Amino acid sequence: MNDRSSQTPSRIVLSTFLVLVSALALLPVREAIAADDAAASNAVPSNAVAAQAPGGQGPVGNGPAGGPPAAAALTGNKTEAARAAQFTFAWPLDAEARKPRGATTRGAPVKLVTEPSADWQRLRAAVADGATDFERDRLAILAMAGPYRVTFDFLEVVRYDAALGPDAPYQSWGTEYVFVAEDRGDSIALQHVLVMRIRKDDGSDSEPMVVRHWRQEWRFQADTRLTFDGRNTWTLRDVPVAQRLGAWVQTVYQVDDSPRYAAGGRWQHNESFSTWISDETGRPLPRREFSVRNDYDMLLGTNRHTILSTGWVQEENNLKLVLDDGRVRGRMPFLAREYGVARYERIRDFDFEPGARYVALTEPFWAEVRDAWRERIEHTRRLTLKAPPDQGQLFLPFFDYAGKLADGAAFDRAEARAFVERTLDERYLVAGDEQGQARGRAAY
Repeated sequence: MNDRSSQTPSRIVLSTFLVLVSALALLPVREAIAADDAAASNAVPSNAVAAQAPGGQGPVGNGPAGGPPAAAALTGNKTEAARAAQFTFAWPLDAEARKPRGATTRGAPVKLVTEPSADWQRLRAAVADGATDFERDRLAILAMAGPYRVTFDFLEVVRYDAALGPDAPYQSWGTEYVFVAEDRGDSIALQHVLVMRIRKDDGSDSEPMVVRHWRQEWRFQADTRLTFDGRNTWTLRDVPVAQRLGAWVQTVYQVDDSPRYAAGGRWQHNESFSTWISDETGRPLPRREFSVRNDYDMLLGTNRHTILSTGWVQEENNLKLVLDDGRVRGRMPFLAREYGVARYERIRDFDFEPGARYVALTEPFWAEVRDAWRERIEHTRRLTLKAPPDQGQLFLPFFDYAGKLADGAAFDRAEARAFVERTLDERYLVAGDEQGQARGRAAY
């Protein structure tokens, strides 16, 4: 690649934002309650998120510490009553309310789409016309693509350990475009890219800040899938034939295309909605948790994706699991259960061109990254990382390389692949003869 030392203005913005916005997590910096009413009847503040450091969670935002409820910002209502009523089932009801943690920086107003999308109409027509399950499933997955304002909410709803104190709810939101990165019929990949414009104190908006976010890949009747075993280890395992039939495996990747988790499930369609419910799978701690908690080791959870007329919703139901020497702890293995919801609301008239440009310029590089990951997983069927990609900031060299491409550096496939292989070996992966000690036994 040409000139690895140059720092153009757009590169500086991207690098700065990488320090602010997590890899798959959206973190808080300061309290900033929205004070402006919507500019139009269907325009609301987007509350673009800010962060302290890179980090990771799959399809939902996450992060530590501090920040007020976002209800006032969402509605333009500035009253204390609106803020106090943000959570319907706070825990416990008679305790002092805990201020939600999560990002609260304001963003430019956005206009919500109120009419049913073309994707929704195609999906409903397929349901009404008796299309095959496979055809309806595909349309549901593809309907997740598009321009969105995304809101993230997490709440610990059950505590199994009576000694635990109440956990602060988490909230964050951003503006994001979901691109159809690949469509091979029985395999679909969706790439999420954040494009953020921060509303500054003087009322002006910042330059757009672009961050490659998470990636989801869907495979129909897949015969293998990755499982997270704990201790930074993933194993490629066969899917029993009975579990494959009619099912889709969704694999969630972090911002550097390293694995996060995979789950299988079947789509259900009716006139009101289309929904996919996963089986229960393990996943690493997200930044919103590992940055404020050290009393448990992994999540064991399920996902539900529901397609609606003007967007889609992802729900998570996660157990907080404690490991002992790599195995599920015998005494009090589960500390609590949390519920999370990410709402993807379609927006219009928002300029996502910087995100599209980033994807066009960097996708050849990220294709090499994915191929390298895929080859290693298929060859060894198991890999152990030296650290979680978010906590260890393993992904920074990849983002730096992609950032230079986004600023116009020439792409050389052979050079890029050599860089990827070297980075995986030197920065990411535990050597094969060391994996046994690092991995231990599967957690469950």
